Amino acid sequence: MTEAAHTPEDLVRAVRAAGVRDERLLQAVRATPRAAFVPAAHQAHAYHDVPLPIGHGQVTTQPSLSAMMIEGLDLGGDEHVLEIGTGLGFQTALLARLAADVVTIEMWPETGRAARRSLARQGIRNVELHIGDGSGGAPDRAPYDAVIVSAAFPEVPAPLAGQLRLGGRLVQPIGPGGREQVVSFLRTAAGLERRRILAPAHFVRLQGRYGFPS
Repeated sequence: MTEAAHTPEDLVRAVRAAGVRDERLLQAVRATPRAAFVPAAHQAHAYHDVPLPIGHGQVTTQPSLSAMMIEGLDLGGDEHVLEIGTGLGFQTALLARLAADVVTIEMWPETGRAARRSLARQGIRNVELHIGDGSGGAPDRAPYDAVIVSAAFPEVPAPLAGQLRLGGRLVQPIGPGGREQVVSFLRTAAGLERRRILAPAHFVRLQGRYGFPS
């Protein structure tokens, strides 16, 4: 198969092969053109199940891993979601198709601006994008039904746990950065309860006041 022959359906197959079974999520992958959310220099690889560079030493999350993380949120369609680490917006676009609305935070201004443009071009209107330190969340928009963190830290930052409503779900890579386990949590009256390990992974470090020093 040539590079040009790859399509969103190739990503759907990769996501299924990774064990994702949520049909709404699979349809969101099918309906969201990843080529619209990657740098022009890498568009030939947009429908390969691989991370792609986006600058500042960052890469996109591998689509199948992103889908596994989203599936771990158990979204039904009416959730208010917080995403930490917008990147260029592909995962954000998937979340926007699966939830009522998404608040997303990106630390790099030019990356966030690019994501905002791409989301607008795709007609995605239920996303509120902020530039800044995601480790502290967005308390003025809390509480959230679900939180997804696309950067690694050895524990869930206290502000993110605190902004999650009772019964809410959180997914985060837990580890030092570069060698993690992606873990899903449930917010209970006693605090965050670890539910299960979703996948091993390699993420950049979560930077900020409640993460690693920048």
